[in-house]
Amino acid sequence: MPAVAPAPLRPETGQRFRWTRERYDRAVDAGVLTTADRVELLDGEIVQKMSQNEPHAVSTTLASDLLRSVFGDGFHVRTQLPIALSEVSEPEPDVAVVRGNVRDYLDDHPDPSSIVLLVEVADSSLMDDRVHKAILYADAGITEYWIVNLMDRLLEVHREPVGAAYRTKTTFGPEGTVAPLHAPDARISVADLLP
Repeated sequence: MPAVAPAPLRPETGQRFRWTRERYDRAVDAGVLTTADRVELLDGEIVQKMSQNEPHAVSTTLASDLLRSVFGDGFHVRTQLPIALSEVSEPEPDVAVVRGNVRDYLDDHPDPSSIVLLVEVADSSLMDDRVHKAILYADAGITEYWIVNLMDRLLEVHREPVGAAYRTKTTFGPEGTVAPLHAPDARISVADLLP
């Protein structure tokens, strides 16, 4: 199946068609969109996700394994699965740490009130993750957002969402350590997140 084009223009109005999560999920349930399409819903548009190279895949696995060991009972770590960010956004972050357990999300994807940490692994997607995804995540009130920056071998930690921006952004090199807001006693080495 060919890739889905972003929000087509309506010829009679020149307006873009904005998808809702409800319509998007119906398209998935009907088989119109499949996992082979590698798309996600961002701010009302169906967007094709970047292909993953080996360093991206390794870093995603390292982050999810490490966060599983840091967050214990009462939290669930999801890898490249949808979250219900808003009525018009259903992104699939590389890693999401959410409250509860896997069965808590049988009827719907985690929403911002359940999400304690989102992680995107970025190489060619770095600018999109820094700008577009950061805006969406901050606007939804996600309290902590990490970008594992493979290009510069850094971890970018975004906290304190205010409107559509994060008030603080701290950058850690490979020798640095960071403690997630919801696991303040943990010390995660940035080097352990990098391939």
